[in-house]
Amino acid sequence: MTHFINLTLNGLATGAAYAALALSLVLIYQATRLVNFAQPAFALLSVYAAFALTQLTGSYWIGFAVALITGLTIGAAAERLVVRPIARVSPLNGIIVTLGMLLVVQGVVGMVWGNEQHGFGYAFSYVGRFSPADAFAVGAVAAVAVLLFLLYRFTPFGLRMRAAAHHPEAARLSGVRVGLMLTAGWAIASAIGALAGMLAGPPFIYPNVFDVVFVFGITAAVIGGLDNPFGAILGGMLIGLGGSYVSGYLGPELATLSALVIVVVVLSVRPDGILARPTARKV
Repeated sequence: MTHFINLTLNGLATGAAYAALALSLVLIYQATRLVNFAQPAFALLSVYAAFALTQLTGSYWIGFAVALITGLTIGAAAERLVVRPIARVSPLNGIIVTLGMLLVVQGVVGMVWGNEQHGFGYAFSYVGRFSPADAFAVGAVAAVAVLLFLLYRFTPFGLRMRAAAHHPEAARLSGVRVGLMLTAGWAIASAIGALAGMLAGPPFIYPNVFDVVFVFGITAAVIGGLDNPFGAILGGMLIGLGGSYVSGYLGPELATLSALVIVVVVLSVRPDGILARPTARKV
């Protein structure tokens, strides 16, 4: 029983990083119907900015704040200056551009900081079962989920963001600055992606550190439902728990396969994801 509890706690901690990245993907998809393949690049730049400031100041928390600010800024700039002019022509263009941004950023990071691993420690100890670092990861994602719920449900700004994402024409006629709301959505999503990077990157970072995390993150988003932020969190936790149980009972070499099994099972029952909104279809 103790082994099962430990695996559960470790799975929740791992799933927290997947959930945060999946949440950032879902927020952007809700706003623009675009899967942002550049999200790992935004997280990578944010984490390396945090790494540089931590090396300079010796304070992890200054680096942590810089990572979130960097993610916020990069997300807003990318949507306004790169994605929006191109995505207007075709959604496929947006996908290609975000893939290109991912490759360019990984290359630039490799040129600036090198391709070797750099040690980047946590603010808390990550030694032992459900370490303080694990508890921080779970608590941080839970706090983000609560803040997003409060933002979207109980603030005028959140209402405008939801209107711009779901009914842009009606929102525009009502005086909502839809373009500004979309930029804000990208900024918030990228800040959450930066948080995911700070949770998943340490203790070692390198240009391709988030490749596997992104695969699990997008898998979590699909499992939970690309239209539901809380589905993304649920999907991330399922992926984390599934990998932890399989690794603990069957061996770590099968942990990656567990994500595929979860996807097949969930989408066989709920093709649009666990918490996806039902859609009416013409016949």
